[in-house]
Amino acid sequence: MTPADTDLIIAWRNSGPVRRNFIYQAPFTRQGHEIWTKTMIDTKRAVQMIICDLTGGKPLGSVYIRDIDREHNKAEYGIFIGEAQARGRGIGTSAARLMLRYCFEEEGLHRIYLRALSDNVQALRSYEKAGFVKEACLRDDVRIGGQYRDIIWMAAINPLPEHP
Repeated sequence: MTPADTDLIIAWRNSGPVRRNFIYQAPFTRQGHEIWTKTMIDTKRAVQMIICDLTGGKPLGSVYIRDIDREHNKAEYGIFIGEAQARGRGIGTSAARLMLRYCFEEEGLHRIYLRALSDNVQALRSYEKAGFVKEACLRDDVRIGGQYRDIIWMAAINPLPEHP
């Protein structure tokens, strides 16, 4: 992800199909993205990449890890497919597999976890296909639009031997 991707990320994050699946659904702003970049990306507490179509290189969405914890070798995973025509084609699953490989092989992380709204069934299936395992359901964990919603916790553990 580069500063040139800012407008696209803002548009994607504010689109209804993307925003409704985020736990924090407040409108996403340029200032918010710039703060994210300065406090998370620039400080190496997060890594964010743009998902591109293999044939033409068109940007389709974004994948990231955040709150990278080097003491415990873990991070939180997130993804969104911003382009409507890219949804439901397995792109998110492929991106998740690639990101797990990056996390384990390049970053040397042990555990990658995620949180998802329990009714986001398509995403939960995608995460399972990519290698995440359901660990817990936190009942009424968040309040969105005046309604309490369940959160599913999932994780993937690095299958590679640990480095000393």
